[in-house]
Amino acid sequence: MFGVDMHNARATGAARLEDPWYDALASGWGEADDTDSGPRRARPPAAREVYTEVHGSAAFQEVRRRYRRFAFPAAAAFLIWYLAYVVAATTAPDLMARPVVGALNVAMVAGLAQFATTFLLAWAYARHARLRRDRVALELRWVTQEMMRGRGR
Repeated sequence: MFGVDMHNARATGAARLEDPWYDALASGWGEADDTDSGPRRARPPAAREVYTEVHGSAAFQEVRRRYRRFAFPAAAAFLIWYLAYVVAATTAPDLMARPVVGALNVAMVAGLAQFATTFLLAWAYARHARLRRDRVALELRWVTQEMMRGRGR
């Protein structure tokens, strides 16, 4: 109902739609479309061509290498830690039932340590991404966008 009322008001000139994107050209973010009489620009490359070029670039390979150097060892270490907890809980119940402090036993402390290591791993991943990958990935994204617009190579 709101859309109908706004449409009728807009047609009569009684109201102005305050959406900054409403009048944007459908050809893309306010750029002129191909119907104007000006000189024609070269068509931007297809997404497949850009993807293939970026995928083979040294910058993209560097971002992937930095990701793998952190993610694979961290995931393996966390998986081993988790499996060690499960195996200890099933094969060494006497060890896991040993009291540590008051009512807390080894199993409870190890279980809480699982949560702590999860948050620690998330923090370490975010820090690694911020310090080692984000800047290179952002520059690569900028280059990719420029390539899609047909301006860079």
